[in-house]
Amino acid sequence: MSEVKISAETRTEFGKGAARRIRRDNKVPGVLYGHGSDPVHLTLPGHDLLLALRTPNVLISLDIDGKTNELAIPKAVQRDAVKSYLEHVDLQLVKRGEKVTVEVPVHAEGELAAGGNLLEHVLNALPVEAEATHIPEAVTVSVEGLEAGASVLAKDITLPSGVTLAVDADAVVLQVLAAQAEEAPEGAEGEGEEAAEA
Repeated sequence: MSEVKISAETRTEFGKGAARRIRRDNKVPGVLYGHGSDPVHLTLPGHDLLLALRTPNVLISLDIDGKTNELAIPKAVQRDAVKSYLEHVDLQLVKRGEKVTVEVPVHAEGELAAGGNLLEHVLNALPVEAEATHIPEAVTVSVEGLEAGASVLAKDITLPSGVTLAVDADAVVLQVLAAQAEEAPEGAEGEGEEAAEA
């Protein structure tokens, strides 16, 4: 996994007004924490951060005030619900060689068995433990030919070297559901009518 370099500045202004001013300058307020150190409040460039966050669990090399370099991974990202711009980011301090627990997106590939079956993602992301500098961007699972009723468990997923599960091995990640029978919608409508009459 590649590192993304971002220049950040420490900030001393807090509160909604300060945050609004930061965002008006196309920057994002954030906080860096971890390893028992005091949280460091930062201002980060909005565009660079937005591009970096397109990669799940991106490793960010922070140049803080041109004085210190720190490695961090995003732990919480707040976006505006309507306009989707970044409102705030929490970054966790990491060190090279350190193991971290993260959630990695699960991608399914292949065609299910014929019959209009549906694939349900019980877990969209798989909790794993990996070295901070070797976090996989995603894990891929083949669902080729799976029949209705089949499940893919966490232990069935092949993980890259050095990556281990951080969830119960028997946790269901994907399952194949049978296509719904035609009568189902009518039954649902009937229930709604009864509820309306009551």
